Amino acid sequence: MEIKKLSILIPAYNEGKTIQFVLKKVIELNLVNNIEKEIIVVNDCSTDNTGEEIDLFISNNLQQNIVAFHQEINKGKGAAIHKGIELATGEYFIIQDADLELDPSDINILLNEVVSKDVDIVYGSRFIGGKHQNTSFIWHILGNGFLTKLSNLFSGYKLTDMMTCYKLVPTSIIQSISLVENRFGFEPEITMKLAKFKKLKITEVPISYNARTKEDGKKISSKDGMRVIYCIIKYKFSKK
Repeated sequence: MEIKKLSILIPAYNEGKTIQFVLKKVIELNLVNNIEKEIIVVNDCSTDNTGEEIDLFISNNLQQNIVAFHQEINKGKGAAIHKGIELATGEYFIIQDADLELDPSDINILLNEVVSKDVDIVYGSRFIGGKHQNTSFIWHILGNGFLTKLSNLFSGYKLTDMMTCYKLVPTSIIQSISLVENRFGFEPEITMKLAKFKKLKITEVPISYNARTKEDGKKISSKDGMRVIYCIIKYKFSKK
């Protein structure tokens, strides 16, 4: 499939220490087939200097296609993603976390699957290929493994990492879906709703992963895990 432009969304909340570094890595990334990049940064009403760091970076890189949106109220990662989806104009859409857990160069691995193979959606898995570092065994191996297996049971997919940030999806498809989850429930919600498009072909590729701790700013908790279970079941049977 020919892709002319990729919309890369970076949702950010209190990522002042890393946001400029991530933005720099994204603008330096040369996409396969000279695909154009559209970078969308949504600052979810951060209480640190994230907003200032974003605006400073853009002012120093005016030649780059970067769109910034500052939420006036903190609404959660899912809400920031909703805004990014609304603003996207590329044929394909992907999310890049504003921390240092994922390497933007892996985006090309996902793109290669779409441009060279007969697939529509690509998930980047942190659990195939053995590229993850500093991984918490309890949450990322047991917790994520259980949630992914439960998601597979209801979606019919055969994924290893449903909670991955890297989901490469056609923009027209993701913009056609009514999304409501404002926190980590976004991941099961989008997966269950994509599964309703029976003609779309999905695959996974290995990506690298350097896990953060709570001390580093990791925000997901066991409470979010319970919400994920609820969302898997809820959106399996929802009509929208």
